[in-house]
Amino acid sequence: MMLKAFETERLLLRPLEESDAARLFLLDSNPEVMKYVGVDTLSKEEESLEVIRMIRKQYDDFGVGRYAVVEKNTGLLIGWSGLKFNNNSVNEHQDFYELGYRFLPEYWGKGYASESAVAFIKAFFTVLKKGNLYAYAHSENEASKHVLRKLGFNEIGTFDEPDGKCFWYEMTPADFKIQYFK
Repeated sequence: MMLKAFETERLLLRPLEESDAARLFLLDSNPEVMKYVGVDTLSKEEESLEVIRMIRKQYDDFGVGRYAVVEKNTGLLIGWSGLKFNNNSVNEHQDFYELGYRFLPEYWGKGYASESAVAFIKAFFTVLKKGNLYAYAHSENEASKHVLRKLGFNEIGTFDEPDGKCFWYEMTPADFKIQYFK
């Protein structure tokens, strides 16, 4: 089962489409955006098209993936947010669901990461019902760590990546109920 497009107060969250390649390239070619991601910036728009195809395959294979985040009042793709089934090993975990987000710098500090993430967290625990949800952030990425704590994730450890130390976060169904059904 794949989540359909849905909306929040200010955002449209929808599956990525090949026509999003130019806007996605703005995101993934920006050194500030990619600073804490641990992968190189993209150098050609065609690479963004390949990323979109990979994500669309995740929709087919796992029913989840990163979604385009479109600002309602402008109609512009401003980043991506969403769930991912991670079948690679990260922090000695494999086959887990993770929450992630990435936005263009001009949209940082506006609450879009939190707004979109809340929608995906609610969908994960109320529609998909897949168990625990994980997230991780580079130790120097203060903004992302702040968002994850605000969302109700618990920091449960650290691990090393080639570009530095990362914090590992978890949200259980019980944490979700405490955070979102007060």
